[in-house]
Amino acid sequence: MAAATFRSTLRRNSLLPFFETCRLRDILFFSSSSVNAAAAVGGTRSPDPHFMVEYLVNSCGFSSSEAAKFSKPLAHLRSTKKPDAILNFMRSQGFDGAGIRKLISSSPIYLCCNVEKNLAPKFQFLRDLGLSESYIVDAIVNNQRILGLDVHRSIVPKLEMWESLLGSRELVLKHLKKTRWFIRSTVEKRMHPNLKFLRDECGIPEERVSSFLRTHPTFILQKPESLRALVVRAEELGMPRHSQMFMSILKSLQMVSKETLEAKVELLRSFGWSESEFFSAFKKTPNILCLSMESFRRKMEFLIKEVGYVPSFIADHSLLLRFSLEKRLIPRFRVLEMLNTKGLWTRRGKFLSYVKLSDTIFMEKIVLPYKEKVPELLDILRAGECEGK
Repeated sequence: MAAATFRSTLRRNSLLPFFETCRLRDILFFSSSSVNAAAAVGGTRSPDPHFMVEYLVNSCGFSSSEAAKFSKPLAHLRSTKKPDAILNFMRSQGFDGAGIRKLISSSPIYLCCNVEKNLAPKFQFLRDLGLSESYIVDAIVNNQRILGLDVHRSIVPKLEMWESLLGSRELVLKHLKKTRWFIRSTVEKRMHPNLKFLRDECGIPEERVSSFLRTHPTFILQKPESLRALVVRAEELGMPRHSQMFMSILKSLQMVSKETLEAKVELLRSFGWSESEFFSAFKKTPNILCLSMESFRRKMEFLIKEVGYVPSFIADHSLLLRFSLEKRLIPRFRVLEMLNTKGLWTRRGKFLSYVKLSDTIFMEKIVLPYKEKVPELLDILRAGECEGK
């Protein structure tokens, strides 16, 4: 049973070894060579070369132009026997017309496969994992390639590897349902080399890598040479490999070109930051690098001109730049400003502390105690919520 093959990772609480060798081969049931072979064995084609166009229109709901396009790989078919079987099976598994059209659009040759040999085992495997019918439909619609991979030689090893990295079955199944890249991951060519590089050459503990990948799983799927180049860039900027934030630093650098980085350094220099202050702020809060130039500019202007912070203070507390200007920084400053105007709040210089509070705590401690005397406070916060949408 397929579920038994997936037994080790689905039942253990501890992670699999990160770098256990998995000899995988992605076997596609529906390669072009197999289609050509089927055409050769099948004999002569239908005397009506357009019958599949009409079939796709009537049975699947495609437009005539779409049907003409998707029927080309099916030209060898002499009858609708196999397509009928496929469509009946998919409908019996909970697929609606839109889901079926999406599958056929991605690979029309699915209409030529064998239900019992090619499709049923995949559905049974997913059921053995405890997935519901609707969950299975979503997983396959977002990962059509599942239908073309061998369960034992490809699907199970991929899921085992992901479970070892993410640390839980629940996260594996969550990504399987929602993300198209999940089942397409290349274990031997990308995941294993990248993990080995991070562990053996960069000295990053496996636990730290695993923790990071739970929120950024696609990071490990980049080309090994690209990952090495990111590490070089990080070190050129003075970011040490042993830093707790090193993985986050690499992720931020992955999203920003060298030219864009230089432009952001120059922008913040215009606000009074030195280059060393910029990189010190980046080291503390790596994801500020992903802010747009406009976002950087507007936040710095607000914090300097209205809040009254000096640039060096913002550099030392770069966490400020992570918060939404419209939904958090401005409305909370206006609330405190209103309270101060009314003589109800005189603790100036504490803005950073109030920015860090959760929405619930800020409401309970700062807004609700004064809602009778200053009902405008709620309007300020609501305006901020609307502005941020």
